[in-house]
Amino acid sequence: MTAQQQVELRDSVFSRTSVVRGTPGTRPLKPLFVLPDGLATDNRPRDRRAPGHTRARGYLDGYLRWLRFSDAVVIMVALAITTLTRFGLADAPLVSTQFGYWTVSAGLAVAWVLMLHLHSSYDGRFSGHGVQEYRQVFHASLWLFSTLAIVAYAIKLDVARGYVMLAFPLGTLLLLLSRYAARRWLVRQRREGMFSDRVLLVGGRAEVEDLVVALRRTPDAGYNVLGACVDDLPRGSKVAGVPVVGSELDVVARGVDLGIDVIAVSSSAGLGSAGLRRLGWALEGTEIDLVVAPGIMDVAGPRVRTRPVQGLPLIHVEAPTFSGPTLVFKNVLDRTLAALGLIALLPLFLAVALSIALDDRGPVLFGQERVGRDGRTFRMLKFRTMVTNAESALPALMALNEGSGPMFKMRRDPRITRIGAFLRRYSLDEFPQLINVLRGEMSLVGPRPPLPREVAAYEADTRRRLLVKPGMTGMWQINGRSNLSWEESVRLDLYYVENWTPLLDLMIMWRTGHVVLRPDEDTGAY
Repeated sequence: MTAQQQVELRDSVFSRTSVVRGTPGTRPLKPLFVLPDGLATDNRPRDRRAPGHTRARGYLDGYLRWLRFSDAVVIMVALAITTLTRFGLADAPLVSTQFGYWTVSAGLAVAWVLMLHLHSSYDGRFSGHGVQEYRQVFHASLWLFSTLAIVAYAIKLDVARGYVMLAFPLGTLLLLLSRYAARRWLVRQRREGMFSDRVLLVGGRAEVEDLVVALRRTPDAGYNVLGACVDDLPRGSKVAGVPVVGSELDVVARGVDLGIDVIAVSSSAGLGSAGLRRLGWALEGTEIDLVVAPGIMDVAGPRVRTRPVQGLPLIHVEAPTFSGPTLVFKNVLDRTLAALGLIALLPLFLAVALSIALDDRGPVLFGQERVGRDGRTFRMLKFRTMVTNAESALPALMALNEGSGPMFKMRRDPRITRIGAFLRRYSLDEFPQLINVLRGEMSLVGPRPPLPREVAAYEADTRRRLLVKPGMTGMWQINGRSNLSWEESVRLDLYYVENWTPLLDLMIMWRTGHVVLRPDEDTGAY
């Protein structure tokens, strides 16, 4: 096909008013997308983006350059510390070679940076949210030292084991800490509305509304929704506060006009497989990414597998597991850390107990019946933060309840003692639950431990919270605690139940430390 024929073919397919007509006796296909006047026939659109907006995630270029620089510095520091620790300033030679370990470290630093590039560690799509960025850094480091071990064995190169055993964990740890610090900066910027993709949503009203809520709930992911293309709503109306800018067929024109970075298509969109394919064609050359949101919600990546069959990407969603080796590992880790925590925190326990006793001469510990795994009740321990007759005073305060659903919450609960307010602010009242963890009644991480009256009001779906042990901390604590609505609290707990992994537990415990050390009322610490 000649170049002229290719242009004529494209003009016939992507013209602003073209319609694919069916042959006689067949159902005609849906009209194609409306394209802006600026879209050239050679598939290179004119720059129709908003003033000051950088194309193709250019706003992350500076951030990614900093990551490359900081990674290189961290790697060199780690290898320098390793070489100094193992060999000192002397350039000790590698056995059977003329190369010293300082030279080996320089070559290893270059190889480490290259391995990070090969594992897409500088892909801006994974910056700011999720564990994918950290996983790529870890895998790149693991692959580097695995390759080094295999090559050294193959050519009988005697690399000092102490050098490798220090360089790998030290370098990997410093890389992860450096990435974490950079991510905190990026997250702060994104919560201020900067360094985010401009997103246009496509689909039915209800599904678009769900997408808006989900994306606003996680500003760290860097998706700033500017508008929606919905067939069943008129232009100018709004969905969850987002303006409707056109129909589904207007999506390409509106995307170019608004300077969109990402077009997100929900599972309810009426495009069909052929329409999605044509949409991908129409976006060629516009530097706009196409994202398809499947109709499954609150399912984490480890449970999702994609298997292409004849060009059809089938999504396999694995069932959650509530038994097996990982659960045994979790139980052992819980009890081990609980025992160590009780020993390490014993001086703090004595100081808190003395403060409570001197405050009002009442009991130090407060035990309350809670519901654990499979509906079994247990007595949960806490440092007492309320007056001794708090339970009997509750009915008189029910009219002032600020919580939703079956939960009772008051921001200024008059039953809380002076020392109790301090303990609650820094979550110190929760530490006696380490005893519950040691007994096997609770876990370090899990759903919020519910009261029997709350469980009595559970719907069938909500009862899935009881499939695992309740936790001292969990998704609810790092995402707002008392400020959460009942529905949001249930959603977060069910997400944890369905998607638990050891890595998720570690992430929650890490973020819990940040919430506890820097409490405020916005985090629900009251």
